[in-house]
Amino acid sequence: MPSEIIPVTRITPDATAPATRTIAVEAPVAIEVNGLGYAVMLATPADLVDFGTGFALTEGLAATVAEVIAVEPHAVGDGSWLLRLTVVEAGFAGFRDRIRHRLTDSGCGLCGLDSLEAVLRPLPPLTTPPGATAAALFAALAGLGARQPLNAATGAVHAAAFCRDDGSIALVREDVGRHNAFDKLIGAMARADVVSDSGFALLSSRCSTELVEKAIVARIPLLATISAPTSLAVSRAKAHALTLIALARPDAMLVASDPFGVFDA
Repeated sequence: MPSEIIPVTRITPDATAPATRTIAVEAPVAIEVNGLGYAVMLATPADLVDFGTGFALTEGLAATVAEVIAVEPHAVGDGSWLLRLTVVEAGFAGFRDRIRHRLTDSGCGLCGLDSLEAVLRPLPPLTTPPGATAAALFAALAGLGARQPLNAATGAVHAAAFCRDDGSIALVREDVGRHNAFDKLIGAMARADVVSDSGFALLSSRCSTELVEKAIVARIPLLATISAPTSLAVSRAKAHALTLIALARPDAMLVASDPFGVFDA
């Protein structure tokens, strides 16, 4: 279950009373690839097949969704999960020499990488300009809240949405971790054969380097985030021709990278 209800005490200036609160579930998810332990993520245990698919694609364990042979989630007790991925061995072979066992939290997706080369991996630049307009971005932003049921219940999770060029929202995935939510979305898109350059991604989080790289790997031409980007996120976006919109709010948003001049003033 992605949420649970716990007893709490509600305090106001005038009174103290027992109450209940719906909270988001955060659980260890051990990811095994072709029989080898690869990573342990802290995630919301929902849409785990999407998560495993997107993780395989954005980590480079598989080049296409066709190379992801199976994604099998298993509850293993104490609230933990095992996510068994089977990918085409030819694409995975290079990882066997540098399998990393990592424990990350919802704030970092790079913990455990052992070299700068692994962090700043070369990626093919995007070649397709985004088709969305400013009006479409504002429309998607206005509609995102209604598509976040888990966050509405808990106030504690991020959302990643794929929006069509007209601003309508096609898919949304939620998770306690912004990286996980985006991996779930990318996995859902791949499994549903959604054409990635037919729209843009909108994330309810700050923009870190890892999120920029996931967008590039998924060939999504425009990434918009509700909070601010980091310096490395902006430089990576510019270097790979990703259009990057940050601090997306109902009254304004900032264009941090516009390689195709779509939003020229």
